[in-house]
Amino acid sequence: MNAELQPSTMAPHRPSRSPGAEAEASALPPARELESAVEATDFSFWYGSNQALDSISLTVPARKVTALIGPSGCGKSTFLRSINRMNDLIPGIRHEGDITLHGDSVYRNDRDVVQLRKSVGMVFQKSNPFPKSIYQNVAYGPKVNRLVRGRAEMDELVERSLRRAALWDEVKDRLDSSALGLSGGQQQRLCIARALAVSPEVILMDEPASALDPVATQKIEELIYELKHEYTILIVTHNMQQAARVSDYTAFFYMGRLIEMGRTQQLFTNPHEEQTEAYITGRFG
Repeated sequence: MNAELQPSTMAPHRPSRSPGAEAEASALPPARELESAVEATDFSFWYGSNQALDSISLTVPARKVTALIGPSGCGKSTFLRSINRMNDLIPGIRHEGDITLHGDSVYRNDRDVVQLRKSVGMVFQKSNPFPKSIYQNVAYGPKVNRLVRGRAEMDELVERSLRRAALWDEVKDRLDSSALGLSGGQQQRLCIARALAVSPEVILMDEPASALDPVATQKIEELIYELKHEYTILIVTHNMQQAARVSDYTAFFYMGRLIEMGRTQQLFTNPHEEQTEAYITGRFG
């Protein structure tokens, strides 16, 4: 084998951050010292007889971005969907332990799951706009949940949501056009606007930029950075560079277990666990 390709001579690849983001990240306290938005305690999860999560305990700080990283099949998306109980739609599932939203169990028996999913919005890997107009996509949630009164109030909410999703200037002259006519990146930002329209506390993003080109990906990442000042964001990503760019905290999952969680800068430059080091430097995954 060529000496340049020997594993022992390959320089580890570590994601980088911009100088400004690095300075901001270095000032962050440990997640447990901040206000908690979501907290998991000994949370385990099964699909039938297959255990997907094993005793996950972690704190997700409010109004920060937390990235979930790890190889495919390690439980990241399962954990994400457990927070707003999207997994309840799958037959044969069960769980142990608990997840709380601002200290209130999401799994308590009398929990209103519809209200939970209003508080915890979800943006999927593949954009999924409704086959309706751009306006109707954003207005759908507020209309169903009776959040506004009258057309003028709805118009204002739709505009505000599209502005927060950095999409208003691109679509303001074609709000009655089909959302399916938008580009992939625009459709994903429309889905984010749709989530924002019902005033969530937490936004879950499951690889929101994996199917997008670099320009659209950059817009999504810039949007995430802006939104974290108002919302708690959890993002699942396989892209180490993306996790380093957008997140304040990172949790590394492996084979259904949480191996390590810490400030993103610390985890990528000085991880505590050998498995984390091996993953972020590309030795497996």
